[in-house]
Amino acid sequence: MIMRALNLFFCFLLVACQTSNSQEQNETKQISMDETNVDVSNLSLATFGSGCFWCTEAVFQSLEGVAKVVSGYSGGSVKNPSYKEVTTGRTGHAEVTQLYYDPAFISYEELLEVFWQTHDPTTLNRQGADVGTQYRSAIFFHDEGQKNLAIEYKQKLDASGAFNSPIVTEVTAFETFYPAEDYHQNYYEQNGSQPYCNMVIRPKMEKFKKAFASKLKK
Repeated sequence: MIMRALNLFFCFLLVACQTSNSQEQNETKQISMDETNVDVSNLSLATFGSGCFWCTEAVFQSLEGVAKVVSGYSGGSVKNPSYKEVTTGRTGHAEVTQLYYDPAFISYEELLEVFWQTHDPTTLNRQGADVGTQYRSAIFFHDEGQKNLAIEYKQKLDASGAFNSPIVTEVTAFETFYPAEDYHQNYYEQNGSQPYCNMVIRPKMEKFKKAFASKLKK
């Protein structure tokens, strides 16, 4: 009974990304970080889906050379979807993070390395307790160079046996990105004391920072 109670408790924490607090949904939090006014005209663009964007946003924001990160939706057919619509799994969109980065400081290959090491790319349409196509592992490439690097990296990982199961990450051409609502942006920074952040995101960030210490912003 104790183990069952613990499992239910952690499942509750993990699904928090699916069921945002109604108070938060009514707020109009503005993005507070300095990166909102970054000049992105000379930066490269990358778009990744790896589960709940609250977690992945925090990871990529920490990397040296990543100037701006925006959480949003890509890969679906519905125009200007809301978070509520995306969570139904019927829009075709995945929760994604879109990154503006400087290749002089961090390469696309390095971003791929972080992408694959900070989520489980072997579970189809699922990350932990977050289940649905909106949580699928996906790389939306912006040019042929990104496409080729992503496919080659994926094939090498599979061949190396880095994961116990085959990688199911979708590699597909980028079409459209819709930014998520304001209260989703910089979620970890603005809500670090919330239970989901403390129990799920914080441990993930600590593990990530140890593994990629040399790539972090000073």
